Amino acid sequence: MLGNDIAALIGFACETALWGANCVLFFLSLGLLYRKGRRGDLNLTIFIIHCLLFVTCTAHFGIEFNHFYTTLNSSNTVAGFANETKALLAADVFISICDLLGDAMLLYRCWVMWGDARWVIILPVLSAVAGFICLLQVVHFVATLSPAAPVPPAAVVPLTTAGYVLPLCTNVMATGLLVLKIWWMTRVPAGVDHGLQRSNNLANRATAVIIESGLIYLFTQLILVVLISIKHPAEAIVGVMAVQIYGIAPTLIVIRGALGINTKSTVKEVSHLVWAPNPKAGKSTFGTTSTIPGNGTGESTRVLEPEVEETKDSASSKDMA
Repeated sequence: MLGNDIAALIGFACETALWGANCVLFFLSLGLLYRKGRRGDLNLTIFIIHCLLFVTCTAHFGIEFNHFYTTLNSSNTVAGFANETKALLAADVFISICDLLGDAMLLYRCWVMWGDARWVIILPVLSAVAGFICLLQVVHFVATLSPAAPVPPAAVVPLTTAGYVLPLCTNVMATGLLVLKIWWMTRVPAGVDHGLQRSNNLANRATAVIIESGLIYLFTQLILVVLISIKHPAEAIVGVMAVQIYGIAPTLIVIRGALGINTKSTVKEVSHLVWAPNPKAGKSTFGTTSTIPGNGTGESTRVLEPEVEETKDSASSKDMA
């Protein structure tokens, strides 16, 4: 059976690796956003949430690292490493804040994708706020009832579960709406059935759905809720890993937006290629065709080079980052 102390140590090691990845992605996104800001199209709302999310993720890791260092320095052993302290209670609060900020990023994304329709995000927002309040109450009860326990008391487990289930409901709703919108916007135009093009399109759609809808975020929360519900010690592993994933998933969305490849900003359409006669050479030329008035009577056919057109999505006029 996995012990609480070992689970907490494994969780800290995993969070360390994820925090490193989070740092790399965050500073990469800052560079891209700086370049985007020089062009005057930086989304200030996303930038602020993005920075706050990284700060809270880093604050949580800093508290966990300090706890690891002080525990080993004082006792030279990992016994009691999972026991709660006042500092770890503060870390639990940062978990809730990271979750709320991550939800805010996804909900803002959902709001933009659906053409600034407020009705789309009302229920997910209420669910996210309710979950945040529940988790704050859990921290309060743990601090007053059993401040040194490695896991929450049995009396507050239902409230703890509710505190994670409600944000999970938020993610299910937001992710479902995003997946639906992304899948619709990136669908293959009617009449285009080229094998290679279709395969590439499906790959792009799958990538967009996984990254831009926050599916990684959703799956992480789902696993955490299940572990908390069955009171498995592995919740200590997934719980701290989730903090950094809350930061990584939105950062990937920001990076795609800064690179200009997010779904809502640009949708690529496939040109229809046909064989058209070349009136001068008497040969067939591969390209797209258009009909223009001729010099005399009748009309002549002009062969155009194949090209891919880019159109702005009419459903939204806001840039993601």
